[in-house]
Amino acid sequence: MPLRELERLQAVDRFLKLEISSENEMQEIIACAANICNVPIAMVTLIGEDTQYIKFKIGTDLEQTSRADAFCEYTISEDSVMVVPDTAHDSRFVDHPYRKGQANIQFYAGAPLTTVDGIKLGTLCVVDHEPKTLSDVQQQMLSILAKQVVHILEFEHSLQVMKDQYLEAKANELKLRSLFDSSAACHLLVGTDMKILYFNKAISDFMRQNHGQDIGVGLSVLDFVGQDFIDSFLTSFNRALLGEHITIAHSLYHSGREIWWQFNYYPAYDSEGKIIGVSYAASDQSELKRSQEDATRKRNALDRIAIIQSHDIRRPLSSILGLVALLKLAELPQVAQEVNMLDRAVRELDDTIRNIVTSSTS
Repeated sequence: MPLRELERLQAVDRFLKLEISSENEMQEIIACAANICNVPIAMVTLIGEDTQYIKFKIGTDLEQTSRADAFCEYTISEDSVMVVPDTAHDSRFVDHPYRKGQANIQFYAGAPLTTVDGIKLGTLCVVDHEPKTLSDVQQQMLSILAKQVVHILEFEHSLQVMKDQYLEAKANELKLRSLFDSSAACHLLVGTDMKILYFNKAISDFMRQNHGQDIGVGLSVLDFVGQDFIDSFLTSFNRALLGEHITIAHSLYHSGREIWWQFNYYPAYDSEGKIIGVSYAASDQSELKRSQEDATRKRNALDRIAIIQSHDIRRPLSSILGLVALLKLAELPQVAQEVNMLDRAVRELDDTIRNIVTSSTS
């Protein structure tokens, strides 16, 4: 299948799936086409791979036909209005099943429905049971009405795309809000003018429970920053506006209770990369801080115990070293080898104790 035909079929499929809200306008265009051309039947058709779909119509009950039997199959290969004044004298249609029988198509004229990128979706066509002709003005009006049909279809498609994007954006917003609201950390998005653009549930609950304040979009963030923290906040906020990512730790008192916080300030960018504010996050690190302090206290206690124990062990060791020194001074050849061995062993033990004490206090 040629690439252009594949693109055309994909476009037709998109428009077939559209829920047209401008149905009344489409019916008015079809009625206008029938009146201008003075015919009983007018249709808007879309040509699929094997089927001609009759989307809007007047004067007929047809819903669809095979593409092989569609007069409009010839029209979409044209760039202008195709007119068949008398099907009995056109070799393409003289034996056509719709020329005879109940359909009785003796006259046909169709204008291709051409999109802005040159894809022919189908036609706006008019049909009569008797041979006839169309004037240049009638053909021109049929072409204009066909363009209006395309405008409506493309508008409806654009509207559907916008709706889909809006719904996707709303869904993403709900997911993002759910993520932030489930976070224990406090989150704020603050504009360059210091006005709050977004906040999550954690900070809303915290401000209400600890300070009796209700945070809200459009309020100044400075109304919710304590005097003991405002200088640090403004310094970090302004640095973030210059593109820095700031992380600091700070203890603050809330309702008489000290809380250790870790604050993060991130520059917030728009789709063009321009800084539009600051994303601010504060997480309570009090439990971690207390755990670290407890661990430090325990380690210091163990270090003190190790030093005390090392002194208790080295006290008798010092006595042994003194005794070895005396034996060496006595120069007793019968035990000289044993004294030297004892001296080396005691000194190795002393070095080991020193290493233990050094590693425990470093």
